Amino acid sequence: MVCITGQVASNLLGSDAFQETDIVGISTPVTKWNCQVTKASQIPEAIAKAFYIAKSGRPGPVLVDITKDAQFEEFDFAYEKCKGVRSYIPVPETHPESLIQAAKLINEAKQPLVVWGQGVILAEAEAEFKAVIEKAGIPAAWTILGASAIATSHPLNVGMVGMHGNYAPNMLTNQCDVLIAIGMRFDDRVTGSLNTYAKQAKIIHFEIDPAEVDKNVKTDVAVLGNAKESLAAMLPLLNKNSHTDWHQKFKDLLKIEVEKVINDDLYPTKEGLTMGEVLKEINKQSKGQAAIVSDVGQHQMIACRYAEFNETKSNITSGGLGTMGFALPAAIGAKMGAPR
Repeated sequence: MVCITGQVASNLLGSDAFQETDIVGISTPVTKWNCQVTKASQIPEAIAKAFYIAKSGRPGPVLVDITKDAQFEEFDFAYEKCKGVRSYIPVPETHPESLIQAAKLINEAKQPLVVWGQGVILAEAEAEFKAVIEKAGIPAAWTILGASAIATSHPLNVGMVGMHGNYAPNMLTNQCDVLIAIGMRFDDRVTGSLNTYAKQAKIIHFEIDPAEVDKNVKTDVAVLGNAKESLAAMLPLLNKNSHTDWHQKFKDLLKIEVEKVINDDLYPTKEGLTMGEVLKEINKQSKGQAAIVSDVGQHQMIACRYAEFNETKSNITSGGLGTMGFALPAAIGAKMGAPR
């Protein structure tokens, strides 16, 4: 997202003038980059840089604030596409040694578990991700924003982790011997108390943003870089495996969840309509081909738990921060992006 905001004339900056707002200061904590433009001649370079930073590496919001006098000035327009910014490294280098170490841990693991997030989708690494888990036979669980990277019905897809997630992946996070995090940031809604989260496991973290590594969970092997490239590079280093007994544990716990929770949600015996029934009917009508757009709250969690996703990028939801009202403009955008 690139936000372009209007500002008072440059000669009034810092004077608490009518309608002056220090939007650069206010937005600094929640933007990837921001700047203020006070001359019209600076606009092309600022906008080019804004779009480059917003879209490259780990995507993020950028803000360009343009003063009133800069908006009214005339100048000889020239535009040059931004191809790089000094000291800004959008994609860190992937060190071959980290791939070797990660593959070694995975090959030696008896009970490995993958937790993937939105990084897989943002990197367009769905095919590489699927190839890795299928070759190594690793059960894979997802964060809310990672949903739909592989089909809900895929045999290695063991459900959602976290506060509102599925029983099996949440319980077995604390039994796995190697936890492979791919494009996720160990959010508190996923981990719960860090004092008890996967303490028995070796941690491998595939991540494009070095600031996320060791931020919440101590990593044994960090694989920096673009997930599409790093997963593809690791694939030939992996041994073919199945982990049949380990998979059975997920099936056993899923059976318990079906009996105690899921049946009541999807096949209630009481009068009235449950949220699970609504999702069951949507799945029946859409056959998992719909883009599901949710707002914030209980229905968001139920949609993530029970919607069937057969196409990547089909779970349109805002994730954290409780952005209520997200669904209406997001639905318009989803319809524009996927009109059929």
